Amino acid sequence: MSIAEWLAKKAHIDIEPDKLDIPGDLQTKCLACGEVLFRKMLIENQKVCPHCNYHFRLTCSERLAFTTDADTFKEFNQNLESTNFLKFKDTQPYSQRIEQAQKRSGIKDAIITGIAEINGHKNVISIMDFGFMGGSMGSVVGEKFSLAVETAIKKKLPLISMSNSGGARMQEGIISLMQMAKTSAAIKQLADAGLFYISVLLDPTTGGTTASFAMLGDVHLSEPNALIGFAGKRVIEQTIRQKLPKYFQRAEFVQQHGMIDKIVHRHELKLTLGRLLEYAE
Repeated sequence: MSIAEWLAKKAHIDIEPDKLDIPGDLQTKCLACGEVLFRKMLIENQKVCPHCNYHFRLTCSERLAFTTDADTFKEFNQNLESTNFLKFKDTQPYSQRIEQAQKRSGIKDAIITGIAEINGHKNVISIMDFGFMGGSMGSVVGEKFSLAVETAIKKKLPLISMSNSGGARMQEGIISLMQMAKTSAAIKQLADAGLFYISVLLDPTTGGTTASFAMLGDVHLSEPNALIGFAGKRVIEQTIRQKLPKYFQRAEFVQQHGMIDKIVHRHELKLTLGRLLEYAE
């Protein structure tokens, strides 16, 4: 079975541009260059535009298919889900937003965790999904990530984190902010155990996720042109009253200023991770 066939069967395909008015939904437009793309060919190319190299966002299932060895991923703590313990409501109750996000994404919350192999090297892996409420970090994300760290320590395995998040989840108030401290403390325990931690920053990785576990890796990788930062560019400009560079907070700018180690094309990510895991053994 090809990757396209597997994803069509198992994954929630979420391509951002508006669908074209073509029967069968066979084509879509690139967000960056506007070229019309065949959806099947785009998936076969790991959802990278062949014309301009734009990296479309991936779901957790797609990320697993493109990054880990086939049939090696064993998920744990998959049934944890958020509750509306603050009775939060804006235009609709928080519990209703959770339910809608679960139906759209097919996952319980904005992160999945488990054990997998990459080029034959076993590791604990956590993957965030921006399609679930903007990949926001609430109590469940913090708990599942921390439990993944505990599993890595218990089994003496390296940890890979793939962050794709807009930051802390406002509907959980200060509880979501406390996940920054919780996940950071977990990474300290991982470091004390002498275990390897690779952090992969995807588009976007911002807010409290960036300010905690996403930037605490032994090695930081990123996909091309990923948005990486804490506060938004406009907020910073209004605060310091200065105009920031055009590519401020993009992966290339962030690497130039020493905050990430390597920008890796999606086609090369599995190979790069496999080599790093091999070096760590």
